[in-house]
Amino acid sequence: MAVRVLIIGVGDAGGKISDGLARSGKVDELILSGLCQGRGPAIAGMLDSCYDCRVKFTELDGTQQKAIERLLKMEKPDLVVQSASLLGPWAMHGRTDPVARALSRAGLGVQLPAQLPVLATVMKAIREVDFKAPIANLSFPDISHVILDRLGLAPTIGLGNVSICHLRTQAALRNKMKQSNALSDSLPLIRLVGHHHQVYEVMEAKMPQDPDQRCRVYLGEEGRRSDELAYQGFPILASIQYNIITAASALPVLLALLPGAEPLRFSAPGPHGLPGGYPVMIKDGGVGLDLPEGVDLKEAVEFHWKMSRLDGIESVTKDGTVLFSEKARKAVANINPALCEPLQFQECLPRYRLLMRHINA
Repeated sequence: MAVRVLIIGVGDAGGKISDGLARSGKVDELILSGLCQGRGPAIAGMLDSCYDCRVKFTELDGTQQKAIERLLKMEKPDLVVQSASLLGPWAMHGRTDPVARALSRAGLGVQLPAQLPVLATVMKAIREVDFKAPIANLSFPDISHVILDRLGLAPTIGLGNVSICHLRTQAALRNKMKQSNALSDSLPLIRLVGHHHQVYEVMEAKMPQDPDQRCRVYLGEEGRRSDELAYQGFPILASIQYNIITAASALPVLLALLPGAEPLRFSAPGPHGLPGGYPVMIKDGGVGLDLPEGVDLKEAVEFHWKMSRLDGIESVTKDGTVLFSEKARKAVANINPALCEPLQFQECLPRYRLLMRHINA
């Protein structure tokens, strides 16, 4: 059976994920879609020229539910990868003006109105056409999946974030074992509980002094704690180049979701609509939690809510309303306090327009 994957959103990260899937040898056809300002057909043509994988591009406005429904019905993919947003997470990087500084202090949560609309529209279309294949989402899954779960719209699994920390840990452990002349194929099982906010310190190899601020690394079936491994890689300052490891960390998850794939034990964000990232088992297109024995899920969830507050999110109510942290509210107080008023799902687009007025001022 030919394996077909639909990717919605082919920006920098989406393009790198597309390249990884096309070169994997596990996908027969890639359907790229989105609003790419004329670049989409060229990206598809380039990938189609490079690998033994058919690649095509379809123009798609991810805020138009009916258009997504038509595409799903026409293409019938085995996997949907959602990587589109109204504002890329690196859009503010390098800016030092007062608005940029305020948004940086507030945390990524204040940009939720740019992350949710396309993802939510995709998930509504998924539900409307009763689409059964898995959906993997790159757009702020540590918190967007919580919101959508409250509305019965949660994707199958998230991409990036704790998966990035998993790769960094794996590389550090592999290097450590090579230095001791251990066989590289004897790596123990690695499982992480980690949050989006922790990615930057992991990538910069800066282990927090407070143990409660560190991502949690468990080795072997017994779950031996080795948190320090996540912070031992080459230090890399934050930039859009992080999309290289974002795509690399997404690939194992995506390949494991394909029909006939071998089961995978890995770490990924947003399973079952939970905040943050967890060890998971991916099997037969489904995702289950794979916590070490003795690790309490309730406590892990509370750990992630503490981390979410550093991203500017205090909590999400039962109806999906986002409450922002005091830290975030103080950060934007002199720009516009309305940016951190409680955010109801239906208010995302008006809040996004307000956000963009300040960003573009």
